[in-house]
Amino acid sequence: MTAHVRATMATPQLDPRRLDPYQKAQETRRRVLELAGLMKREDGENAASSPRAGGAAPGQAVDMFLALLQDRLPVWLRLLDDLGYLVGRGEVGGNLLPVARAGIDYYVEVQSAALPVFSSPSVTVRFREALRDSAMGPMAEVVPLTAYLSAEQRAGRVSSGVDPVASARLLLAGCFRHAYYEMLVGAASLPSRDTAAGEIVRELRLDPS
Repeated sequence: MTAHVRATMATPQLDPRRLDPYQKAQETRRRVLELAGLMKREDGENAASSPRAGGAAPGQAVDMFLALLQDRLPVWLRLLDDLGYLVGRGEVGGNLLPVARAGIDYYVEVQSAALPVFSSPSVTVRFREALRDSAMGPMAEVVPLTAYLSAEQRAGRVSSGVDPVASARLLLAGCFRHAYYEMLVGAASLPSRDTAAGEIVRELRLDPS
């Protein structure tokens, strides 16, 4: 991996040029298809021909996971990108609330499909390599959230002591955590997704003091 690529993955690059929603969704789908091709480029045939006991073969599980990702990821990223149109409007917490709620839904769906895929160490390794090569890592989610929080901070609607990057990561981590525990212990043992989304946003403590 080149130094430029490493730097790009490590730090959010807030590109002011915005694709329209359709172009953004198409670009995301193109990258997921690229990711699928990279995953299957090496020994994919072996994975597909080795059935798993009590479930689909690894190759089938990968196909199902990538199909879900291709369907859900563009919608999720578009929701994050659309925050840019809400700068200065409504309340910051109110703008983030549906994002947190949608994030929980998204992570529950994706993790459910990912579990059988990543039970195979070889598939996990290929996924990591493909994710790196297709530039589809976690920063795709962090960047638009960071851009929104930074813009609201410049407008005086977010505390000057808030770190926009850290807050973006905390919101996403809170959504992921709730989704994980919902899968682990069941929804009945946890606050509702709506309640959890509200708690995640409040815990960011974004309001100016």
